Amino acid sequence: MIFFPGKCMLRYIITITKKLYISKGESNVGKTFEKKLPYKKAICYSGYREGQCPTGEIPSKEQISEDLHLLVADGYGYIRMYETNAHAVTALQVIREEKLPLQCMIGIDSLPEINSAECITGPQTFSDEELAAHAAGNDAQLDRLIALANEYTDEIVAVSVGNENRFPFVGHLVSEERLVAHTKKLHAAVKQPVAFCEVDIDWKNLEAIANEVDVIGIHTYPYHMDVAIEDAFAETKESFESACAIYPDKQICFTELGWATRTAHDDHADYASVANQKRYLEEVADYLKSEEIVGFVFEAFDELWKDPSSRSFYFVLYS
Repeated sequence: MIFFPGKCMLRYIITITKKLYISKGESNVGKTFEKKLPYKKAICYSGYREGQCPTGEIPSKEQISEDLHLLVADGYGYIRMYETNAHAVTALQVIREEKLPLQCMIGIDSLPEINSAECITGPQTFSDEELAAHAAGNDAQLDRLIALANEYTDEIVAVSVGNENRFPFVGHLVSEERLVAHTKKLHAAVKQPVAFCEVDIDWKNLEAIANEVDVIGIHTYPYHMDVAIEDAFAETKESFESACAIYPDKQICFTELGWATRTAHDDHADYASVANQKRYLEEVADYLKSEEIVGFVFEAFDELWKDPSSRSFYFVLYS
């Protein structure tokens, strides 16, 4: 999840679009189709400390071990990581070497291959040469993902072909044709189920990729929809059931969900609190467990390396 300034406008866009997205029909809750990803408690993980970042110093093996032991102690069985860099490799090594009861969903952090005029931070103006370089970089990431999935067959439980790459306001657009091609390449090269992770309003228009993946990963943040805490669980449940109605024969998971504990924005700052997060996550956790739905909580630790404007909402569970 990436957070941007101008959230009021984004809330409006999401709310209007979601009204168009919701399609009533039979839910797949309780259906007996094969679940590629069995239920376990799940959380999004990035372990960068102050002064560390994906392109610089990464957490040490000892630091990652400390993090993962904390998550195991709290009952988490899955972690989600977003890229195939040295940080992810070290985490997989720790899981294997220390025989931790954890498995990882891992994906690629795709760069934009298409300029978005609707990007919330401003229209993108990458040159054709830059976009081509991004595409080549994404191909290289996919090859690294395949190599990792085949090396860590027990530790990697699923692979993600992308993250929020069809939502134009986020700003890392990749064509659905490319995502489908990447999905087919993963299916041919690895044994793990393949997922694509996208905000919950866009799946109605993603039939081509939905037909190819094993797991549909939806992202939902009632906090960003101007939903009061009293109604947040119902909003989350509706998001899940709406996706199920569109794709009744696919496994639907939450690959991101959460509630802010604090915010730098004045609007609805009273919504953001540890107490509200606790209430939301407890209500959601009971639902996920009873229905055996996988839901990755966003997120375990604060990502200090991100630009301050993208860290104006704090969803962390551990300080």
